[in-house]
Amino acid sequence: MSHPYFSQYSAQVQQQVEQLIKAKKLAEYFFKKYPKPHLIRNEKQLYQYVETLRQRYLKNAAKVTLAKYEKRKNLVLNALGTHTFKTTKHGKKLKTSHQIHISDELKTAPEAMLHVLVVHELAHFKEKDHNKAFYQLCTHMEPHYHQLELELRLFMVMCELEGNIYA
Repeated sequence: MSHPYFSQYSAQVQQQVEQLIKAKKLAEYFFKKYPKPHLIRNEKQLYQYVETLRQRYLKNAAKVTLAKYEKRKNLVLNALGTHTFKTTKHGKKLKTSHQIHISDELKTAPEAMLHVLVVHELAHFKEKDHNKAFYQLCTHMEPHYHQLELELRLFMVMCELEGNIYA
């Protein structure tokens, strides 16, 4: 039986994932491919990281108001990150806030895992739904988006089953 994170992948990919999980080789896979975690540890650094990507790829999108690490239980079920758009009224003016919340599990992850999640959340600034335009925008910002998204799912499973080897 395949893990639910991989249900939309081909049977061949699901089989390979199951073999990695059963053999308890996820940590080994990640450590070989990504020997070190990123160094973006606090919210100021995270904000700068997110805003730099936004400025590079989404110049006309609204500025990110807040980027922060948050406990996963406070995020949407099974999500490692969320984006929120809040509009508040100040007198006759409307103020919009664009926020990105990243699971604190990714504080000690390889940079590629953080990168693909930030790309994903930033893409929602332009495309609300997971449609063709959304994934085209993701691959514009990160050409290896689909591979990294698969690896992010593997990282989630590794953390659940074997723990975060970078923590």
